[in-house]
Amino acid sequence: MSSVQKIFDWKTYIFTALAVISFSNFVVVLFGQTIPGILIAFFKVTGEYLILGAVCIFALTWILKAKPHNKPRRYSLIIFDVFGEKSQIEDIRTEFKTLDVAWSFMKQYKKAYRLYNFALISDTTKSDTIKLDKPTIVRYI
Repeated sequence: MSSVQKIFDWKTYIFTALAVISFSNFVVVLFGQTIPGILIAFFKVTGEYLILGAVCIFALTWILKAKPHNKPRRYSLIIFDVFGEKSQIEDIRTEFKTLDVAWSFMKQYKKAYRLYNFALISDTTKSDTIKLDKPTIVRYI
């Protein structure tokens, strides 16, 4: 083998090794940095938009479902006898300002007057001037 042939073989190996190393470097950079960087950025932005969309949908449904509550200002007791007819019992309180007090009195009256049933109704209005025709029964015992 001549010395010229040895030089060409040696250069061929060097060029092949350099080509393999540079291609390997290209593949490592492509699959190790470029593609993951693009995918991470895409999913990060997509996740932000999904969370923002979920928050907007939640807020919109909450606003649509939320209604202003008109709490009753007065509560009244209606007394029913054994036959289901409205009746009166002397010396008992039937008008109340809070639900808890009305419920407490109603339980006490039920223990004292076992043959009577009591309905707790609220004095609700559609507006400040219009009263409803049918009262709303809050509790019944």
